[in-house]
Amino acid sequence: MAKWHYRPKCIYIKYKCFLNKDIARKCVDLFPFFSYISRMKYIARWALMRNSVSENIQEHSHMAAVLAHALGVIRRDVMGEKCNPEAYATAALFHDAPEIFTGDMPTPIKYDSPEIREAYHKVEKQAAEKLLVTLPEELRQAYAPLLREEDLEVKRIVKAADKLSAYIKCLEELKAGNREFSDAANEILKALQEMKMEEVDWFLDRFADSFGVTLDRLQKR
Repeated sequence: MAKWHYRPKCIYIKYKCFLNKDIARKCVDLFPFFSYISRMKYIARWALMRNSVSENIQEHSHMAAVLAHALGVIRRDVMGEKCNPEAYATAALFHDAPEIFTGDMPTPIKYDSPEIREAYHKVEKQAAEKLLVTLPEELRQAYAPLLREEDLEVKRIVKAADKLSAYIKCLEELKAGNREFSDAANEILKALQEMKMEEVDWFLDRFADSFGVTLDRLQKR
């Protein structure tokens, strides 16, 4: 049996009875960062809601990345502001990565009080650091800004994309006849409008309604 010993820099395996010694030698130093990232698909979102189609944080992160990139392109090509859409997309891919350790806390609980919100924020920061040390030291500098959300401009765009993704999820559930998401849709739309971001408003005006349309209607356009 292999015995696993976690250390901040990496994971070591002490082995006694590997049949294949070549395989054993390759397993001396393992870094589980991407193995953890792969497990995002096991973390469900919307835990308190009845879903017609379930969603995990890996699926959500992909959609958030697509939307963050779109917001960046709108900001650059429509609003004429200099920005990096690719940086927004990359950050969005990792914005929920700490939830690998914390799980996805339902919004009504997370924002129930300032105390809970502050405590959860501290837990998220600790989870991000825990995930970061599962990378080789040579890569940590590249991933630290993504996990720590250090760039405030990027963080603002990713937050908008995160909410847009949640709003789209609500629209798709409503399209499926699930009224469980009606209040959430209204609340999230209000939050998006209160952000007062031109790129968000531009996206909503031109794309949001299409998520409530059937495939047949989309193909008739």
